[in-house]
Amino acid sequence: MSVWFVTGASRGLGAEITREALERGHSVIATARDASAVLRAYPEKPDGLLAVTADVTEPAQLAAAVEAGLAEFGRIDVVVNNAGYGLVGAIEEVSDKAARDLFDVNVFGVLNTLRATLPTLRAQRSGHVLNISSVGGFATAPAVGLYGASKFALEGVSEALHGELAPLGVHVTIVEPGGFRTDFLGGSSLRVEPASIADYDAGAGPVREAMAANDGRQPGDPAKAAKAVVDVTEAAEPPLRLQLGTDAVERVEAKLDLVRRELDQWRHVALSTAV
Repeated sequence: MSVWFVTGASRGLGAEITREALERGHSVIATARDASAVLRAYPEKPDGLLAVTADVTEPAQLAAAVEAGLAEFGRIDVVVNNAGYGLVGAIEEVSDKAARDLFDVNVFGVLNTLRATLPTLRAQRSGHVLNISSVGGFATAPAVGLYGASKFALEGVSEALHGELAPLGVHVTIVEPGGFRTDFLGGSSLRVEPASIADYDAGAGPVREAMAANDGRQPGDPAKAAKAVVDVTEAAEPPLRLQLGTDAVERVEAKLDLVRRELDQWRHVALSTAV
């Protein structure tokens, strides 16, 4: 059985992944900004659960969480970077503070977690890093561009990390969920900037409205997503990217088709710049 280190484990997909791992007999170091929130999420107090307070923007708390986990279980095998939140607003509407706060959690929080956990995985010469991105980290949209940008950054980090860790026996997988019936579209996981510039009503407005209307109506089943995530850690050769949900597959395929069409259409221009 493996030992998992999960950030953002008290709710949403992080809670479902934690629950699925525990049900399969794995141990989980489940972190959140408040450990009591983790314990409330699992009132049955399952064996193998270690709840630890760790805000991903606080490196010292993450280091302490890793130390506590190693003291309890002796190793860490799977790291799930799940902590994060969404942000709605046209690019120009999003304040500098809101953008920086978002990147502090969605990007720098992952880097903090990696710095805390990777020394253990490297020493073991084994393990698996699962970075929870979004289909929006592959193909973003109006009104969620800054959120998409944070996930694009995460995917860039993950691609490089994949190459760096592969020789050490450590896998990296980017998970790209579509819409799942978690609390992601609620106030606890989604921050909304005011629609302050009327010119963006046509471009960003429909996405704003759709997100507000779809809370609790997303097509994906979070329990099935968690099962797929745990399954991928049992594969001999796990993928670099794992899309979850029919909507995620459709958006990825649509972008791949668009990139191919534009590459073919403008290939002569691209090649004309060669020496």
